[in-house]
Amino acid sequence: MENTSLISPDLIIRTIALHDNEAIAKVIRAALTEFGANKPGTVYYDTTTDHLFELFQIPGAIYFIAELKGTLVGGAGIFPTEGLPEKTCELVKLYLHKEARGIGLGKQLLLKSMQWAKENGYEQVYLESMPELSKAVSIYENVGFKKIHHALGNSGHDGCDIWMIKNL
Repeated sequence: MENTSLISPDLIIRTIALHDNEAIAKVIRAALTEFGANKPGTVYYDTTTDHLFELFQIPGAIYFIAELKGTLVGGAGIFPTEGLPEKTCELVKLYLHKEARGIGLGKQLLLKSMQWAKENGYEQVYLESMPELSKAVSIYENVGFKKIHHALGNSGHDGCDIWMIKNL
């Protein structure tokens, strides 16, 4: 997949590799800790957070890694979460290192993930979040996600209480 960076020539967005597991797990857990969202029922305690490369090796899944000046600074993925409606995927694990926020990278990862989902036959994208991540929620709303009143599928993350969906 080609790099479509609009932010900086030093930015690369690529698919995850095995050697990224430790670095992206650190980014995810640091972000959750920073926002006080490092609680049970979230990806903070999910053992798959340490093995994202392996998790995303199934059909209908992809995980993008963002590197800025050669350093891994974030990621986002699309996952065919069990129990979701037909042709619906979940936007998962969109997290950025604190030094990589505020430059439009989160939105770029979000849009790239949704583009991939549409190109791969999905018609809706679902996501779960929490009030502690309100800045992310506002980005989701800005690109057309709408809040719904209940969880969809079986993500296993009962610590999330904001659920959103968007038609592609």
